[in-house]
Amino acid sequence: MNKRQNTYQEVLQQAVALADTDAIAYMANIAALLHSQFSFWWVGFYRVKADVLVLGPFQGPLACTRIGFGKGVCGTAWKSKHTIVVPDVDQFEGHIACSSLSKSEIVVPILQNNEVMAVLDIDSEYPNAFDEEDAVYLEQLAAVMARHIHFEQ
Repeated sequence: MNKRQNTYQEVLQQAVALADTDAIAYMANIAALLHSQFSFWWVGFYRVKADVLVLGPFQGPLACTRIGFGKGVCGTAWKSKHTIVVPDVDQFEGHIACSSLSKSEIVVPILQNNEVMAVLDIDSEYPNAFDEEDAVYLEQLAAVMARHIHFEQ
């Protein structure tokens, strides 16, 4: 196991230990955990509220506050119910540029009863920062979170 895999394993263990039924509190701690462990440029959550994603807890610079269904990377992951890895955000049609410093991105939906309740959004200031390994571990993290929290609509 390489260092990155070990760090993800530690994050998964800590995610279980940090489990909190309050969605906001749990997302805040997970955002802080991922931001500190990996030094990602931006880590945060968008919660599904009716027909829009609303900014939730995050670590990093200012962010867009609302994203429509099927819009940008986050809205597309919500619509498809699948993780999206974007090596170069400038090549993603419809990318919403909350900051011009973001160069690559991964978005992982958090599902309960096959419905997206929130998305985990991570941006890097470097191109090609995320790959299939990140997707696998972050999907495991999303599954851990989905088991422990109750999302209010």
